[in-house]
Amino acid sequence: MIPALMPMMTAMAKTKLEADYTFEAAAGARGLGPVCGIDEAGRGPWAGPVIAAAVILRSDDIPPGLADSKTLSKARREALLARLNEVAVIGVGRAEVEEIDRLNILAATMLAMARAVADLALAPGHALVDGNRAPELPCGLETLVKGDGRCLSIAAASIVAKVTRDREMAALAERFPGFGWERNAGYGTAEHQVGLARLGPNEMHRRSFAPIRKLLDSGLSA
Repeated sequence: MIPALMPMMTAMAKTKLEADYTFEAAAGARGLGPVCGIDEAGRGPWAGPVIAAAVILRSDDIPPGLADSKTLSKARREALLARLNEVAVIGVGRAEVEEIDRLNILAATMLAMARAVADLALAPGHALVDGNRAPELPCGLETLVKGDGRCLSIAAASIVAKVTRDREMAALAERFPGFGWERNAGYGTAEHQVGLARLGPNEMHRRSFAPIRKLLDSGLSA
């Protein structure tokens, strides 16, 4: 490759990776609006609910800086959520620990997503779902792998879901101290594992997850 072209190609690659409004606009052009983006937070943690969000953006008032929540600082996510609350239609759904253990995490995630759509004040005509699996919805839908980095509505939903869940896990950390949930959001970090070894699992731990099940089978309980 010609050296002088390398910066240009790099810039083009970065541009292509940025979330945009292409998918929403295409659905709208087919008469499928309103269009919502759907994403979840909390599939991997060992404790706490899984939370999903559905977001309908206004094409004429999209907050700048929307991106995959994992790429943003906590302060930036909080600021974007505050702005989204002002200009977007937001629905939030959840599946509790008992439902995760009873149904399995994938089914519980689909349930949370469906509940998020049902929570919207405006019924969507089309949904854009992060990943390659989607819940049953009363509207058309399409799945987008890595959609939170490609689609602005899904990026917005990723921010809503993550901030909402992080706040809940911080509140749960006050009820169940010693696991560091205010920092690790229930993921299986070293701090969380030390807490489990010392305190044992509690009612917010996902008993169907292998690390928690192993502790319970060994006779360790709160």
